Amino acid sequence: MTNVRPQQGSQSIHISPWYLIITAFFITSLLTANIIAVKLVQIAGLIVPAGLIVFPLSYIFGDVLTEVYGYRRARLTIWLGFASNLLMVVAIWVGGLLPPAPFWQENQQAYETILGFAPRLLLASFIAYLAGEFANALILARMKIATRGRFLWMRTIGSTIIGQGLDTVIFILVAFGNTGQPLAQIILNQWLIKVAYEALATPLTYAVVNFLKQKEGIDVYDVGTNFNPLSLTE
Repeated sequence: MTNVRPQQGSQSIHISPWYLIITAFFITSLLTANIIAVKLVQIAGLIVPAGLIVFPLSYIFGDVLTEVYGYRRARLTIWLGFASNLLMVVAIWVGGLLPPAPFWQENQQAYETILGFAPRLLLASFIAYLAGEFANALILARMKIATRGRFLWMRTIGSTIIGQGLDTVIFILVAFGNTGQPLAQIILNQWLIKVAYEALATPLTYAVVNFLKQKEGIDVYDVGTNFNPLSLTE
């Protein structure tokens, strides 16, 4: 690759239009997945939420952000996604509380069924998202240092195995624990689908990463980076 300047994680990186574009795709994937997850679909004999078709994209875009811009920028995007999701949930909840117009009354139940959030599912979703995304970004960033920037496929898939694993385990256990559901099988099925999704998307991830590194002229290594997920300034 030509015209790429390796950078340390402690150095400042300007917020470029390309970073904003990837961040927008990341957040859109997250919000879309949470909205359509209410629908259950059957794929190859497995019953899974429809959000599974788009949610893994958030991990792919997260990989791109960490690989190109470093952990600090990925951390900022993860928190932006969390804030956007929270805003969406509050807006949907307030919209459901507002009295419907007389001619729209019959649609109120449909609104609540499709867009409503059970508190337990909401808590599970928020906790799982933060744990999974931060684990994914942290592992990828540290593996990049350890491998000296080689084996991108191993880093993206390896970080996804852990990140998506945490996300799936936490969400299923918190959302459906003590409900009599076959939790182990549900967790295994969803985790395998998510990891397979990431593996199949590896050529696309390579293409986007190489494109951005050449366009931006950077290749961040998080040497000296503060990996505290709560820090937004270091």
